[in-house]
Amino acid sequence: MQDKVKPAPAKFGRVLGYAPGDVPVYSSDYASADPRELPDRHAYRSYVDGIYMGYKWQCVELARRWMYLNKGYIFDDVAMAYDIFRLRSVRVVRNNTHLPLRSFANGSRRHPEPGCLLIWEEGGEFRHTGHVAIVTEVTAKYVRVVEQNVHDTVWPKGENFSREINARVEESGEYWLECSFGDATILGWVIQTGNEAHAEEIVPVDRRLFNLRGAEVENHGQAEDSWLNVANPDEAAYVDLMKGHKLTSHDADQYKYYCISETAHEEVERATNELHALFMHATDYVLRDETLLAKFNLPPALWPKIRQSWNNRRNQMITGRFDFSVSEHGIKAYEYNCDSAACHMECGKVQGKWARHFGCDVGWDPGAELHARLRDAWKESDVNGVLHIMHDRDLEETYLALFMQEAIEQAGIQAKIISGVTGLSWDDAGNIRDADGVQIRWVWKTWAWETALDQIRAQFEDDAEHAIEPGDPHDKPPRLVDVLLRKDVMVYEPLWTLIPSNKAILPVLWTLFPNHPYLLNSSFTLTDELRAKGYVTKPIVGRYGSNITMFDESNGRVAETTGRFGEQEMIYQELFRLPVVFGYNAQVSTFTAAGTYAASCVRVDSSPVINVRSDNAPLRVVDDDEMLEREGGSGYSI
Repeated sequence: MQDKVKPAPAKFGRVLGYAPGDVPVYSSDYASADPRELPDRHAYRSYVDGIYMGYKWQCVELARRWMYLNKGYIFDDVAMAYDIFRLRSVRVVRNNTHLPLRSFANGSRRHPEPGCLLIWEEGGEFRHTGHVAIVTEVTAKYVRVVEQNVHDTVWPKGENFSREINARVEESGEYWLECSFGDATILGWVIQTGNEAHAEEIVPVDRRLFNLRGAEVENHGQAEDSWLNVANPDEAAYVDLMKGHKLTSHDADQYKYYCISETAHEEVERATNELHALFMHATDYVLRDETLLAKFNLPPALWPKIRQSWNNRRNQMITGRFDFSVSEHGIKAYEYNCDSAACHMECGKVQGKWARHFGCDVGWDPGAELHARLRDAWKESDVNGVLHIMHDRDLEETYLALFMQEAIEQAGIQAKIISGVTGLSWDDAGNIRDADGVQIRWVWKTWAWETALDQIRAQFEDDAEHAIEPGDPHDKPPRLVDVLLRKDVMVYEPLWTLIPSNKAILPVLWTLFPNHPYLLNSSFTLTDELRAKGYVTKPIVGRYGSNITMFDESNGRVAETTGRFGEQEMIYQELFRLPVVFGYNAQVSTFTAAGTYAASCVRVDSSPVINVRSDNAPLRVVDDDEMLEREGGSGYSI
C-alpha cells in the first residue's frame, strides 16, 4: 500500500477555510511569503479596526481575531500561547469593561464547548510557545477545532474545521482530549464564564517565595584548588581576569551561593518572554514615529538604516539580557540589554563548574542550558559562510568571544575571532577583508553599536561636509563603523537593537503598557508621581551602570555612579530597590536566545547600582517547600 502523499502547504496568506462567523483562517507558511507584499516587519502585524490582533498568521492572532469579531472582546497580549491558560479576564472593546475567564484542565468535569479556546503546553511540537485553537464542535468522541500555524493546507471541500481531536468521557464525567502529537500536551480549555465550578483554582502565591535566599556549602578547602580548565582558552582568559579560580572576587564569598524558588524562577522566565515581546512591539512603534525616534539621540543619517535593519526579517537578534529586581514586592525589569550583553560565560559555564567543584547539589543550575540555546539560535540564523567575531582587547570580551565561538561552531558555522580592527583592509572591489584575506560578510560583536555611532558623530563634528559615508571605501584602513554599517555585512546583534537597548524605550513602554506588572513607571520628564515614590536618573545610552543617580522619596541622594555617559539625555524611572542578601544588593539577570528565555544568573554588589565591577555569584533553583521550610533557619540568611 502506497503512503499517502502529504499535500504541499498553501502560499502564505492564502485562506485555508472559514471559522464560525465567516472569520478567515490563513496559511502561515512563511517560506512562501512574498517580500513585495510583505516588505517589512510592520506588514506582518495584523490589525482589525485599528486593534492589534497579533503576528500574521500565528495561532494567537486567530484566537484574538475570532474572539473580537464574534464576541466583541479580546484577551490581553501574551508572550506565548500557553500563557492564555493563566488569564482571568477578557476586555470588551466597546466599553473597556472586563468579563471573567476560567480555565479548565484536561480531564475536567466541565466539558469544552463551541467557542472556547483549547490550550497546549510548551514543548514538543509546540516548543517554546505552546498553542491555541478555537473549539467549534464538541461530542463525546471528539472535538473539532480551527487554528493557524499547524497544518498550512486548504481544508477539504465540505469541511469547516482544521483538525479533529479524539475525546473520551469517563463515568465520573471527566472529559479527556488525546493530543494528536505524541510529544505535546493539552493543558485544557478556557471559557468566558462566571461559573467557577470545576475551574482551575486561583491559589494565592506565598509572596515569600519571591525572596532570594543566601546559603553556603561546607568548607573543605575547595577554594584552595584549581577547578577551571585553563587548557580551554575561554576559561584561561576568565581565570586571568579574576586572578584565580573563582566566580566571585571576594575570598570570603567563595562558599556562598544564592537560591531562587521554582515559583519565582517560573515567573522570571515568563516575564522574560513577555517583556521581549513588549520591547519588540515598542521598537516597531518608535520606528514609525519620528518625534519619538528623535528622543533616542541617534544620528538622523542612520534612521533609514535602522528601519531597514528592523524591516529585514532575516536580521534577528541572537541574545540579550534582562535585569530584574526579584522579591516579595514584585518582579520588575530595569532594562533590556539587546546589544553587547555580557555575563554569558559566567552564567552558562562558570557557575555550573563552581557547583560541581564545591559540591553544591541543592536544586539545579538555571544556566545549564544557555550554551545549547545559543547554539540552537545560531542554527536558525542566516549565516552562510565565515562568521567573524569582533571584540575589544579586554579580557572580559575575550572570554565572551571564545565562549560564543564554541556555540557558533557547534551550530556548524565556521567562526573567526578578530581582536580590535588592526589588520583589516580594503580589496580592489571595495570589500573589507581580515588579516588573512578573508572577506568579512557576517559579524557577531561584543562592541556596542554606540561605539560605532561615536565614530560617526566625531567625523560629522570635525568636518560634516567631507564626512565619509560609513562602509564606503576610503584611503585609510577600515574603521569599526565601516565594518558594522557596510551594506554587504550582516551584523548580529543587528542595528535595530539600538532601539530596545536605549533607555528612551522605557518611557515608551510605560506609555504603551501603563501599570504593567513587570514594568517600572518611567518618563522623559520628572513627574510629581516619581518624586513622591523616589526615582532614578539614567542616561538614555550607557553601559556598565554608568552615570546613574538614585533619589529616595525625600529627594535624598541614595547612590550615584560616574562614567562617560553624563552628557547623554536622561530618563527618569521609578525607584525600586534590589533585595539585600548576605549584605549585597542582588540582581537577577535572564538571557534570551532567539527571543525566548534561555538562562538565569545573579549579580551582586555592596552598591545598589549593579555595574561592570559587580560580581556574578552562583545561583540555584530550589524547590518551593524547601525554600519555605529553611527560611530564616540554618543555611539561609537575608
